[in-house]
Amino acid sequence: MRRPPRDIVASAGGAAVFSCSLGIASVALPLLALRSGYSAVEVGVLTAISAIAQMATRLVLGAAMRLVGDWVLVVAAAATLCLSNGLVVASAALVPFAVAEMLQGIARACFWTGSQTHVVRGDSPAVGALATINFGSSLGLLAGPVLAGVLVEHSPRTALAAGAAIAGIATLPALALDRLPPFRPPPERTPGQIWRRPGVDVGCWAGVSAGAWRGLLSSYMPVMLDAACQSAATIGVLVSVANGASVVGSVLVGRVRDRWMVRSFLLGSLATGAAIGLVAPVAGTWWAAAALLAVSGLGAGALQTVGPALATDSVHPDERAIAAAGTFRAAALFAAPLAVAGAVALIPVGVAMGLAGALIAATAALVHRSPALSGTGGPP
Repeated sequence: MRRPPRDIVASAGGAAVFSCSLGIASVALPLLALRSGYSAVEVGVLTAISAIAQMATRLVLGAAMRLVGDWVLVVAAAATLCLSNGLVVASAALVPFAVAEMLQGIARACFWTGSQTHVVRGDSPAVGALATINFGSSLGLLAGPVLAGVLVEHSPRTALAAGAAIAGIATLPALALDRLPPFRPPPERTPGQIWRRPGVDVGCWAGVSAGAWRGLLSSYMPVMLDAACQSAATIGVLVSVANGASVVGSVLVGRVRDRWMVRSFLLGSLATGAAIGLVAPVAGTWWAAAALLAVSGLGAGALQTVGPALATDSVHPDERAIAAAGTFRAAALFAAPLAVAGAVALIPVGVAMGLAGALIAATAALVHRSPALSGTGGPP
């Protein structure tokens, strides 16, 4: 089944608009928290709330997609993100802030699981379909932080109000998606947990690396750059540099096949972890920080495309491997900021970020014995 052009445009366009709103929040929320008197540790904890909500939501989305179509999740995600951004416009007190972070996590889980699942339900290779939607989302993540940086110069709440409006607009392309039916259990299913299968395991670890990168970029990267006396506008541009590079990384791996998909995972993990871990020493020099963030973005863009593709291509079409890989990504979104939050109580934030980057790079070594790496993995 080939996706009609209208559906492809709606999928990629919706990802761009939704991601623009997310990009605004990734810069405006940490800066609003800092300017409202929250400490760096508290910023990490609040960000972790979003990741916990995302992980918990992803755990039930596999069952949910047997009841409702994937397009329903995409529409709900856009509406939920609109509400999330709107809450902190009204109040930056602890409870509204925590609820806003929780709603953002739910929105992320529903959108990425729903949209990625939607585009791979066809005859075209999963990696190409995922590259298309990731290209659209990366464009949104490129524009969002820049817009946030400009608006935060006036007020973080102004930026988040714009983010709420843009999230509301994202419901329109979501409503234009094809009404594909809910999933049905495959007649024959390989026993065992899906994330342990060859290929799916590599996809899950790619999700860990990409999720940790996104979690750090959306929480402690703005904090670290702010501590290095970079302006809000410069911080927005630097975050957009990372997101822009992820566009390139996603496009570069959009046509890879077979063993090159796994090699892309290995190179992506090393580039993402090493580069983001080295930003701290040069955070006060914008061009050096931009160069390292660009390298990290290239790696992350590759990971966020080849990870779900490897997982999808390794199982039956009616098995929801993307939901499994996404759960690991959500876990890393939660664990990375929370781990740094715990570390900064004892060591400087730059050192904590360096250690986090080293752990991201180390994921390449964790899967070197997977059958997928030797070409023995594959779909049943």
